[in-house]
Amino acid sequence: MFEGTTILAVKKGNAVALGGDGQVSAGPVAIKHTAVKIRKLYQDQVLAGFAGSTADALTLFEKFEEKLEEYRGNLMRAAVELAKEWRTDRMLRRLAAQILVCDRSQILMVSGNGDVLAPDNGVMAIGSGGPYARAAARALAGHSTLSAREIVNAAMEIAAEICVYTNRSIVIEELL
Repeated sequence: MFEGTTILAVKKGNAVALGGDGQVSAGPVAIKHTAVKIRKLYQDQVLAGFAGSTADALTLFEKFEEKLEEYRGNLMRAAVELAKEWRTDRMLRRLAAQILVCDRSQILMVSGNGDVLAPDNGVMAIGSGGPYARAAARALAGHSTLSAREIVNAAMEIAAEICVYTNRSIVIEELL
């Protein structure tokens, strides 16, 4: 479990939204409140967010973007190839982060254990506040007419109320 962040992706209809909070913590101390942990990749067709060490996550973003270029935007193939390299490369193996990536058709969580996981229900979250945001998003997605972006925003607000490592400085990106 990575402390210090919450990253949440929701796919609803033809839209996908990815949100992240802005808190950066060093142990029990919040040292930054407005960090941006999500970004658009591959010609603005892919969204990616990270939990864990910032330097490690930025390295993973670079590697993932290389894989996206190599496989012409094929999200699943790029994620699988990144996971394989991450698990077997001596340097990459030591990286302490997870990434959550999505395009208009799918959401994937990629880890250094070789995991490439897709949600069953269009909702996936990582980070210390991930379980709270995921539970809230699942409830909102199943029992409201809110858009993907609105669900991400509301669920992130709920996570911020519960998780001490999550704040309300929320950044959301969306693909329609």
